[in-house]
Amino acid sequence: MANAKASPQFIRLCNQFARILGGEHEIDPGPVCFVSRARRLRATILGRRTTSPLVRYQLFSFESLDRSGRALCLGETACFQNQANRLIRNLQRKGITVTALHNHWLNESPRLMYIHWESIDNPIAFARKSKASIAFLG
Repeated sequence: MANAKASPQFIRLCNQFARILGGEHEIDPGPVCFVSRARRLRATILGRRTTSPLVRYQLFSFESLDRSGRALCLGETACFQNQANRLIRNLQRKGITVTALHNHWLNESPRLMYIHWESIDNPIAFARKSKASIAFLG
């Protein structure tokens, strides 16, 4: 099923997933539901203001949906260094595994950290848990 076409059920689920997360979505071959959500981050890199999508977009996806309605669900966002511990705690309290905490850039201000998370879950439940976990980021 590496290149399966999206069923009407998958398309509806992807639409709902994107609505909950407040982002734009696309369905890639697989099928994979991919959602991106722009944020307003006030930051500079090398002393220059940045509004690059590489910095400000939150990313979410689900794929490999099984018969019980559970899928591989993934998420990623940038946050300020002083927000990282709170975000990690929020995700872990909801049963989501945090898989990475790292920086992408040098000489940025304020310091930006990128957090990645994963879960095998119902995509709608994952979207709600993720949205609640990141809500304080604005």
